Amino acid sequence: MLGQAQTVNTPIATPPPPATSASPSSQTAASPAIAPPVSPSTSAPASQADITVSGKVVDAQSQPLPGVTVTIKGTTRGTTTDANGSFQLSVADNQAVLVFSFIGFATQEVVVGNQTSLTITLAEDTQTLNEVVVVGYGTQRKRDLTGAVAQVKGEEIQRYPVQTPTQALQSKLAGVQIISSGRPNEQPQIRVRGVGSALAGVSPLYVVDGVLTDDIRNISNNDILSIEVLKDASAAIYGVRAANGVVIVTTRRGKSGATQVQYNGNISLRQPANLVRMANRDQYIGYLADAAPNQNVNNPPLTYGQTTNWYEQALRNAPQSNHNLSISGGGERNTFYFSVGYFTDYGVVKTNDFRRLTIRANNEINISKKLTFSNQLSFSRGNERAVNLDGTYQSLYRAAPIVPAKVGDRYGNLSAFGNVGNPILSLESRNQRIINNRLQGNLSLDYKPVEWLRLHSAFNTDLIFNRDRTYLRAFQNDAATFVTAGGNQRQINSQLSLNESKSLRYIIDNTATVDRTFGENSLTFLLGSVTEQFTSDFIQGARINVPNDPNQWYLGLGNPDQQLSNNSGGDLQTRQSFVSRVTYSFMNKYLFNASLRADGSSKFRERWGYFPTAGIGWVISDEGFMKDQSLLNFLKFRSSWGILGNDNITSNAYILTAAVNIPYFFNNGLTLGTAIQDIKDQQLKWERTEQIDAGFEFVMLDNRLSGEIDYYSKTTRDALAFRIIPAIFGDPDNQYLTNIASFRNRGFEFVLNWKENLENGLGYTIGGNLTINRNQLIGLNGGQALLAGGVGQQGLVTRSDNGQPVGSFYVLNAIGVFQNQAEIDAAPVFGNRANVRPGDLKYQDVDGNGVINDNDRIYAGSYQPRLYYGINLGLNYKGFDLAADVYGNAGNKVYNGKKAFRFENTDNIEAAYADARWLPDRPSLTDPRTITSATPASTYFIESGSFVRLNNLTLGYTIPASLKDRLKIRQARVYVTAQNLFTIKQFSGFSPELPGGPLDSGIELNSYPTVRTLAVGLNMGF
Repeated sequence: MLGQAQTVNTPIATPPPPATSASPSSQTAASPAIAPPVSPSTSAPASQADITVSGKVVDAQSQPLPGVTVTIKGTTRGTTTDANGSFQLSVADNQAVLVFSFIGFATQEVVVGNQTSLTITLAEDTQTLNEVVVVGYGTQRKRDLTGAVAQVKGEEIQRYPVQTPTQALQSKLAGVQIISSGRPNEQPQIRVRGVGSALAGVSPLYVVDGVLTDDIRNISNNDILSIEVLKDASAAIYGVRAANGVVIVTTRRGKSGATQVQYNGNISLRQPANLVRMANRDQYIGYLADAAPNQNVNNPPLTYGQTTNWYEQALRNAPQSNHNLSISGGGERNTFYFSVGYFTDYGVVKTNDFRRLTIRANNEINISKKLTFSNQLSFSRGNERAVNLDGTYQSLYRAAPIVPAKVGDRYGNLSAFGNVGNPILSLESRNQRIINNRLQGNLSLDYKPVEWLRLHSAFNTDLIFNRDRTYLRAFQNDAATFVTAGGNQRQINSQLSLNESKSLRYIIDNTATVDRTFGENSLTFLLGSVTEQFTSDFIQGARINVPNDPNQWYLGLGNPDQQLSNNSGGDLQTRQSFVSRVTYSFMNKYLFNASLRADGSSKFRERWGYFPTAGIGWVISDEGFMKDQSLLNFLKFRSSWGILGNDNITSNAYILTAAVNIPYFFNNGLTLGTAIQDIKDQQLKWERTEQIDAGFEFVMLDNRLSGEIDYYSKTTRDALAFRIIPAIFGDPDNQYLTNIASFRNRGFEFVLNWKENLENGLGYTIGGNLTINRNQLIGLNGGQALLAGGVGQQGLVTRSDNGQPVGSFYVLNAIGVFQNQAEIDAAPVFGNRANVRPGDLKYQDVDGNGVINDNDRIYAGSYQPRLYYGINLGLNYKGFDLAADVYGNAGNKVYNGKKAFRFENTDNIEAAYADARWLPDRPSLTDPRTITSATPASTYFIESGSFVRLNNLTLGYTIPASLKDRLKIRQARVYVTAQNLFTIKQFSGFSPELPGGPLDSGIELNSYPTVRTLAVGLNMGF
């Protein structure tokens, strides 16, 4: 009867039918169930104006849900429930559909019909089991997956004031380690389930709306709908590029209905964090008495009576801003999404800045009921003034505090003092500007001749134009006091370098997907081909004596008779692939998935490789023997196996190349000729990674607790390494690249999430993930151990060899400090015994031969953590939301390379070392009296890399419905947030997060300073 209350429930135990497999470019969200209208015999007339609908929204335990959004579908009209879960809304007629949505619960739609009072029960959307996730060339429901696929929604990514979306993934995903830098326009490093290569790259493949790429810095965070990470063998659908995992990015699309305008923006301040305190004037002079007793520190023309803080001279608090405006909507035949974003980051180094413009247009047109055209297109333009920290930032650490940085327009003469060059002069005399223009996107057609068959064709492209211009200003010696340059720091002639490059990658996908259901059997079959080509070229030149005026920075205005360089080159890579996948489900609880990809690559003489995968799943909670228990709401076992590939090597790695213009004598004269000068393995093949995964997914305790437990074993074979050959064969490096190594990563992943809404309107979430990983080089057959990690005069400090983690530190074992001459006389020492004094480090004689040399080096840990974790907290109360993310790792080591790198005894030292070092009247058992250029690499410089960081803290407020109605807006939220608020660490350096290559990470030398970000933001929709 009219006015009778109706209760609408969405039971979790009865999932909807399997989602149809679709490409990432055509993904649509799973439609929520629509509650059936009342019987036609009692229905109201088809049109009934000004119907007032009221009601209450509760959870599965009949507790009221405040803050639930209630909107009229296809319009911007709506309201939110109050503290008692109650709402009231006027609708135009009885055909209106009300949409109920709330974070953590499944969205529900209800036809008004003849009802004026409703009681709505929202089911918790725990682990989004019925949501669609992208798995590569298609989609699947979360509950139907047989592989380890992690997902992060775009709403979570938007909360972070960062340039790249991967920075916002820190702490969110088990098995995914993300190492980011505070440097503007820096691509964070991602390691999926450990390091599986040494020389062929360890970064994952990125897929953006079907476009395969290695870089997603061109994407605005606000344009992202979701990010999926394929961590296990399910990534094998991408074959030869999938060994390091696959990150799939899906961007936003428009929805049918009223046009919506959305603004998301924030303004922030970034400041250097965790700066190392250096010795002041008095501490430094006291140290020089031991390290450089002949150095005159009282020469007024060269020094002054105050302390120079070189970090304060080079660094600053820097503003950052991010603004994004989008318009979306559509009708029955088409949808559109258009956005413009502008991002600025001025960098905490004074001569550093970055600006980026992004434009995106995603459209979909239903040409007919069977044919659909869609496009996802984006343009980005980056403009960066870059800084070269390879020597400059190290000079800030080493610079003497008794020399002024700058007086007026004149610079302190550090090099004349016997120290480094003036780092402020190095920064200000160098102007490097990098312009990056990038067009990325795809055009696709989808044709469904019958309901169960979909044909998909797409053209994907990624076009990049780069321009890198570097100008070095000329400066000369001025005097023995303060100088425009001093000592050996000089640039006699100005110099201009210009490098212009472009690249084009295009991919053509053609797939056919069959999706059929036979009774309790569901079958999806995918078959397709992928054609890919990548071309690139560059041209580079440099000249001297170019004018100082920036308007005249052209090579043609330099000295044509003193051209420093003139070069060009390019590359061509092609791949042809065939993909197939079958997904089968019986009774919606017995799951099977298998795929096979065949890849042909121009990078290898062995043209074709085959990459299979298979997975099974069992929804245990749907079995009859689980019906009478109330602890578990959902339980699934899944397991997968597969082989993945890695062809990330140069295009000519197996091709013999000839050097030209080589002089030689012929017929009593000098002639220029051509010769092959290197040796290459012409049978090179791609690295192959075999991965096994087994895990459980569960939901329990009335849908409040959910989680996953995974075990994985990931073994890479035929990995690339260098084999040493006799010099008689003529190769200049005495080595050649070949497939002779094997790596293994084994580990466990744990994920737990708790969600609950209390009676007083308070809702909270607690989530966490933990990854335990063991990395080992298990088969370096016939090759020499891989040495890397150069630290100045100490040489190479890492060694990768059988039985050890990749990039292990290989150094002498420092076992204390000599306290007196008697200890020196009784012990083996490094180098000349006559030069050893009390207060010097002593080392372990590992081989027992009475001599300390390189044969006494030991393996002393690796930069790879034994475990890493994330903790995520959330709180909601009457429009307020509070979120905190904690991130950290444990069990790894880092090398304090900046402390070890000393070419001059007059280099500065850290204040902590100045206070702790050995002195005759203050003996130390751990810290030597000096660290000089003769100090060898040892465990003294190795420190713990464990840390815990408050990665994000955000407080937001969403304005109530009454205020939204008065302001005529759809939604508005203001927030304040802080990133990297504090870090608890044992490392004495700037940061234990040290990006680098697989062989030399974990060494702090020239790392960009870590930054703390404080921001205010606004999200507003119309």
